[in-house]
Amino acid sequence: MRLGINLGYWGLGMDADNIAVAQEADRLGYSVCWAAEAYGSDAATVLSFVAAKTERIDVGSAIFQIPARTPAMTAMTAATLDTLSGGRFRLGLGVSGPQVSEGWYGVKFDKPLARTREYVEIIRKAMSRERLVHEGANWTLPLPGGPGKPIKLTVHPVREHIPLYIAAIGPKNLEQTGEIADGWLGIFFSPEHAALSLDPLKAGRAKTGQGLDSFDLCPTVTIAVGEDIKAGVDSQRSYAALYIGGMGSKEKNFYNQLARRMGYEQAADEIQEKYLAKDYAGAAAAVPHDLIDATSLIGDTARIADRMQAYADAGVTTLTLAPSGFTLDERIQALRTGVEALERAGLA
Repeated sequence: MRLGINLGYWGLGMDADNIAVAQEADRLGYSVCWAAEAYGSDAATVLSFVAAKTERIDVGSAIFQIPARTPAMTAMTAATLDTLSGGRFRLGLGVSGPQVSEGWYGVKFDKPLARTREYVEIIRKAMSRERLVHEGANWTLPLPGGPGKPIKLTVHPVREHIPLYIAAIGPKNLEQTGEIADGWLGIFFSPEHAALSLDPLKAGRAKTGQGLDSFDLCPTVTIAVGEDIKAGVDSQRSYAALYIGGMGSKEKNFYNQLARRMGYEQAADEIQEKYLAKDYAGAAAAVPHDLIDATSLIGDTARIADRMQAYADAGVTTLTLAPSGFTLDERIQALRTGVEALERAGLA
């Protein structure tokens, strides 16, 4: 099992620290450094900067938002980043959510599965450097009746195939991800509830005649190092409440729905109700201890090693860490503990 690092969003006052974290992860042998985007920093610019400041570690988008870019633009960006990084780029995609898609990008959040499938199809055509011709429900290239003509990408990525990942939570999206992607970007993944994600992914892979052995299972998990388990869990409460309670509308929150499928229906209701009422402290307090502990790495090196073994046993191939804490020392310590725990579990 390999390790990754997720820097999250840029521009939150920790930018210099983020570069130091990426460089330390590079030195420690981490496999990939991911960066996110929502409606602040864009991931492409951040990743180009990280790639310039590191030597070996891959850089990946977790995620590029599908409503933010045309598929051809995403193909151009991926090819450019792969070239600039010397063949170290991984392309992660996701549909975002209805509030961001419609409120920020002005793109209707409808038929996300069909849109994702078509988006990936166009990207793969463009990246193959064939002349781009496409007729679909969302995009027609070239536009008919005008001066447009089939053209092809003028630059050549370092690699013939850039790994493509999709962030998916719902069962149908997971199944499609297994069918059309090279890897999966997960969140709030628990080894004890692995079947919720892996069964649909397996079904998708089966449609292509393949299994998960050739597929990168890459969930992001928070890591909090320390002897006090309760304190470690409590440090993750605000993060969990934000996603389960506030990411999306009351009717459409994918993280809330995941918590329900994990058996936390009552807690999911309470978290969302309090978060949407702006009772953020109450929402954080309502997140069950067991939910956080099951989806995070919390404790000393030995306990974290045990949990890493559980993730490996569940089939995870790249475990991406999101270090707890706001100081550089805390985040660097989490990185180092991750390597020590991986070695202790015999998974390095």
